[in-house]
Amino acid sequence: MSIIELATRRLEELRRGGIEVPGIALPAAPPPRVSESLLVRAARKLEETQARMPRAPTAEPQDAHHPEPALPEQLSPPQTAFRLASPSTDHSATSGSVEIDLAKLEAMGYLTPRTPRSQIASDFRVIKRQLLVNVSEGATKNANLIMVTSALPNEGKTFVAINLAMSMAKEVDRRILLVDADVARPSLLPRLGLRPAAGLLDLLADPSIRPSKVLLRTNVDKLTLLPAGAPREHATEMLASDTMSRLLDELSTRYPDRVIVFDAPPLLPSTESRVLATRMGQVILVVAKHAQKKAVEQALATIETCPLVLPLLNKASRSEVGVYYGYYGLEKS
Repeated sequence: MSIIELATRRLEELRRGGIEVPGIALPAAPPPRVSESLLVRAARKLEETQARMPRAPTAEPQDAHHPEPALPEQLSPPQTAFRLASPSTDHSATSGSVEIDLAKLEAMGYLTPRTPRSQIASDFRVIKRQLLVNVSEGATKNANLIMVTSALPNEGKTFVAINLAMSMAKEVDRRILLVDADVARPSLLPRLGLRPAAGLLDLLADPSIRPSKVLLRTNVDKLTLLPAGAPREHATEMLASDTMSRLLDELSTRYPDRVIVFDAPPLLPSTESRVLATRMGQVILVVAKHAQKKAVEQALATIETCPLVLPLLNKASRSEVGVYYGYYGLEKS
């Protein structure tokens, strides 16, 4: 029974008892049902929505034969395709440092900073002086790019390149970069007791690689190495490319006091040295005592357009290890 019906019944009882209640007009019929307010509708809508929502799983054990499907895991933040590289322990990958076994190198007959005053140290002191004078005086364009080559293999070009770089590194005002440009048969790193590493050909194959990523600092003050890098099928074309020109410009001008020494392939059995020689300011042609005159003449003919060719007579035996090397000197061709 509604409130209005109760009130009507009470008034009726009062009247029957002889009590008049003035000022109250009783409706003839119950008023129409009042419509639901907005709050009531909202509350009801909320209850309906909650009734349709999935319930949380209960703590009761699941049926072993009919387990409930597991709820989906919470989504984790999207993963990016790239990750920041952690600091590498491979120093050769990021302009790292390498240790040359100087004692072993010296035992093989090479010049090192530990070498006392000796004939070999004196010989290379004379050889480097003329080369450095040419660099200082700008005797030719790119005078600080010095290539060491020979007519044929086994004439001592790598031995000369290493010793020349070692001697130049003793200079107070020079930084030396020794490059293994013998891309067909790299021998510089093995001769120094080092493992192969990325280098010159990798820079030419992928110009996005910065030179600083493959340059190797050594335990010889002011001496840095640039390995030959991974072998490539079109090495000659790569050395002749515009990319090579830009790379040489960057390497040679990075430091005003830098001198770059290239250990290049022999001239006659390969074409890489002939291409490389056209970009050099100075070329040293190592001539062994046993060399044939005809071979030397043919080698000189292949680089006759180079601005400055310096033959170096090397009293070398065929073996380059454990043998004393002497030098008669260096003269312009």
